[in-house]
Amino acid sequence: MKKVLISIAALALMVSCTDLDDRLYDRLPEDMYPENETQGALLTVPVYSPLRELLDWGGWWFAQELSADQVVCPTRLSDWDDGGKWRMLHTHTWTNTTEAVASMWSRFYKGVVEANQLIERLTPNAEDPATALTLAKVKIMRAYYYYLLIDNYGNVPYVTTFIDAPEFPEKENRAIIFQNLITELEDNIPTLTSSSTKTAVSKGMAYTLLAKLYLNAEVYTGTAQWEKAEIACDSVMKLGYSLDGDPLAPFVTKNENSNENIFTIPFDEDSYTGFNLHMRTLHYLSNKTYDMSVGPWNGFAVTESHYNTYSDNDLRKGGFLVGQQYSSGGEALVENGIPVVFTPRIPKLVMDATFTPAEIRMSGVRVAKFEIARGAKENLSNDFPIFRYADVILMKAEAMIRQGESGDLYVNMIRKRAGLENWTGVTLDQLLEERGREMYWEAHRRQDLIRFGKFNNAWWEKETSTTDRKVFPIPQSQIDANPNLAK
Repeated sequence: MKKVLISIAALALMVSCTDLDDRLYDRLPEDMYPENETQGALLTVPVYSPLRELLDWGGWWFAQELSADQVVCPTRLSDWDDGGKWRMLHTHTWTNTTEAVASMWSRFYKGVVEANQLIERLTPNAEDPATALTLAKVKIMRAYYYYLLIDNYGNVPYVTTFIDAPEFPEKENRAIIFQNLITELEDNIPTLTSSSTKTAVSKGMAYTLLAKLYLNAEVYTGTAQWEKAEIACDSVMKLGYSLDGDPLAPFVTKNENSNENIFTIPFDEDSYTGFNLHMRTLHYLSNKTYDMSVGPWNGFAVTESHYNTYSDNDLRKGGFLVGQQYSSGGEALVENGIPVVFTPRIPKLVMDATFTPAEIRMSGVRVAKFEIARGAKENLSNDFPIFRYADVILMKAEAMIRQGESGDLYVNMIRKRAGLENWTGVTLDQLLEERGREMYWEAHRRQDLIRFGKFNNAWWEKETSTTDRKVFPIPQSQIDANPNLAK
């Protein structure tokens, strides 16, 4: 077997290639090219595989939610301090060795490397329609990983080759990478065919990614592009997506057929694991509520301020667990003589022995936005939506408001579905509030707060932070491997 050492190993990936059976790399036999869309999808599996880790040890979900103002992981006496890695995200005191900061980089670049490798394998046969379609999808997935990189780290190496990749790549300006990604998307979207897939690149996924880039263009480049963001949203809206009738329907266990979800990570409790956020938020005894075969870990909660933004008649409140908790048989849960009652108030980010056992172990509303099926295991089978139609509707509204137009029609589509009254004259602050209620727990909040200029504000148990916190530092392990990253 021939193993090719990737020269982009300076990014600390050191990935070995697939078995090439000593064939010449640039002259792949015809039987290794896709003959149809299905075969092309099989070839691209390694390109999508890094997505599986984004919610857990890949660090991405943690970095987007715990660094913002809605989700918190308080230290509960001896539980959940873990060297301060959760507190540092909440208080914006992370370093380039903090676990989530360090973990994201390698996952994102793993996706880039896999894409670069497959692109070089297939390019010699690019005139073949099936190959051209596969190439377009892989290039769009590479653009997605680079979108995550510039969003989280700012200036990063931009490498689009595999065999001839530089050994020690230098950082490229984020604005230049942004423009390259726009070009990549606009060049390849026309090749895509109509497809209802949600777990791979589709026109809906590609146009939503384009909308995300344009919506955040001012952050990435210094120049706003609201009109282009709106046009990209319109392109998604023409594809036939629709809101589910229930605001929690996109998150049920069998949500693969939701017409609202555009691009998802397809988890399975046994065969494609990695979705264990319920374990992180549920109380130790919540296994009795859901007849779970494992005991949860009693950690993450929503901040009291976020919970209080919901009115009592907001249907989305059904995604929270608050008050007395019960077993599946209706018996009140009690731990060591103390009723298991979840309260919105969390007394402090770090709770020590001066706090009561109830404060330490029960404080904080817990999250069940994603359905926790009876008999759930350590990992859920719910697919996780990276892009969702409700998000596109709110992006459309935001782009319109920022251009001096009314976004009421689109904001009220979301509010009506949640059982709420219509608004008139929706402001940007109201739009951000509605995004917070609709999109919480889906890893959008950090980006939203940055775009609205509020990410460095003070909030509960967090002081005002400096503007350099808008991007994460390049991990120290990567700098150690590539001195050019320190420049």
